[in-house]
Amino acid sequence: MPLCRIPGPDGRPEYAFYHSGKVCPLRLVMDTAPSEAELFGLRASGLPDPDTVAAEHWSPAPEVLLPPVPTPEKVICIGLNYRDHAIETNSPIPSEPVVFSKFSTAVIGHGQAIQLPSISQKVDYEAELVVVIGREGRDIPVADAMQHVYGYTCGHDVSARDWQKGRPGGQWLLGKTFDTFAPLGPCVVTTEELPDPSNVRVQMELNGEVVQDSTTAQLIFDIPTTIAHLSKFVTLKPGDVIFTGTPPGVGDAKDPPVYLRPGDRCSVIVDGIGTLTNTCQ
Repeated sequence: MPLCRIPGPDGRPEYAFYHSGKVCPLRLVMDTAPSEAELFGLRASGLPDPDTVAAEHWSPAPEVLLPPVPTPEKVICIGLNYRDHAIETNSPIPSEPVVFSKFSTAVIGHGQAIQLPSISQKVDYEAELVVVIGREGRDIPVADAMQHVYGYTCGHDVSARDWQKGRPGGQWLLGKTFDTFAPLGPCVVTTEELPDPSNVRVQMELNGEVVQDSTTAQLIFDIPTTIAHLSKFVTLKPGDVIFTGTPPGVGDAKDPPVYLRPGDRCSVIVDGIGTLTNTCQ
């Protein structure tokens, strides 16, 4: 069952089952609800069976959900990882993963606002499938990589192109990590619920119009290869997230370019997970 994160009755965040527009806080069905650190080390079998949860424990989901992974130690992103996206940007197909990162202060949840910075005039959208790490590892073999995945969520790699590409040296970090530039949600689904991420449809709707539409079959570096590569450099830990790349259709590649404006509504749709929606301010 997908898991989301909501404000609890005392104001503190808590995890809940998420299904068909309803939520059930884990504290109602577990003697001790797991902490964030404990949660991403669990498999789905370590949680109660949601099909046995009594109807009275379910309630309508709030319009605003907290990010399902609130403060990841590492927010790692892979650039130019869809073959069709690399082609649309006239970029050579990478021979190894293009890696950059965001700070955890960029992370927000479903329904929270993307804050468009006053110092950027070219903020772009990027819909992505995001991997959530569930088991610590370093120098992970490709064959073992999926054993280190807890699950998946929708992600939006908001990108200020005039900083990413329009500053000396190319300021990828600064262009990608403005506060609110890493929406995640609405929930996390486990590998048991999404066992094969190799051909999952990923879309972006901008104000109700589909502007990105592809599948992870277009990934140049698949998820096991990406995890193995990253783990050569850093220790991956439970709760770390990996943005796997974006499909073609980004605003910066259009003629004329299309950039986000206040009031724009962005929805990332990933089959098997759901829809992550955020409005720009």
